[in-house]
Amino acid sequence: MKIVATSPSFSKNKKLQKEVYKYFPNAKLNLEGKKFSQNELIEFLKDADAVIVGLDPINEEVLNKCPNIKIVAKYGVGLNNIDIELCKKRKISIGWTGGVNKLSVAEMALGFMLMFARNLFIASNELKSGKWNKSAGFQLSGKTVGIIGLGHIGKEIVRLIKPFGCNILANDIVDQDDFFIENNIEKASKQEIFKTCDFVTINTPHNDTTNNMVDINVLKIMKNSAYILNIARGGIINEGDLKHALKNNIIAGAAIDAYSEEPPSDKEFLELPNLICTPHIGGNAKEAVEAMGMSAINHLKEFYKL
Repeated sequence: MKIVATSPSFSKNKKLQKEVYKYFPNAKLNLEGKKFSQNELIEFLKDADAVIVGLDPINEEVLNKCPNIKIVAKYGVGLNNIDIELCKKRKISIGWTGGVNKLSVAEMALGFMLMFARNLFIASNELKSGKWNKSAGFQLSGKTVGIIGLGHIGKEIVRLIKPFGCNILANDIVDQDDFFIENNIEKASKQEIFKTCDFVTINTPHNDTTNNMVDINVLKIMKNSAYILNIARGGIINEGDLKHALKNNIIAGAAIDAYSEEPPSDKEFLELPNLICTPHIGGNAKEAVEAMGMSAINHLKEFYKL
């Protein structure tokens, strides 16, 4: 069997290398950390029987040109880069474990909120440029936080911010009344969340229903003192509209960890003083990387009955 891993962070992790070589000694890893084009990905996966994939697209062209693939093991949690329906039709197994990196992503969300609340991001950048500004922001405690998407990560954010005594509003497409009651959370519409919350965190998948879900019309109904966080997927927030909103103080700030184009090329957008931008690392804390990697390896072990 030929095992191929495309993710650079999986491939370069010594613990995961040791584990995958233990069970699959001939495994092929992306040790150069290459970001593949479609053609390069197809060439890299040529003759593969099993794939450990992060964000690389496993689409119809890839599957057509790599006909030996029998299982795709997901390194991570989002499945929007895998053509699930086509895999089902071709009886290709998908190995996936939801929520394996939830704490890593939720901690980043909390970190973003604290950085904005206490003015840490702006104050640090100003001091580095020679400006001594002792504006210390406000306490996160007691503020209103809106959570759109109450899956594994959304629930973990609830757990982390509850000790701050925040008023929590949430919205999800799945009925979760018991969770709302148990955690004293207010069920709210998306519009109510955008209109009333001090912080709004986006934790939904990116699909046809969430594409450009946050556009200029949504941003305009937010308070001008509010902050929005996208720790999910690119394409959910219209980045052109967000750029306009940040430049014109329609909202106070934004934190973005995922982009419609990765890496993003709009330098003016990235350099906005009220934007915290990170290179899609929410789920990449050391512990999460290892947990995601071990999960992917375990799916292959189960598939091959090792």
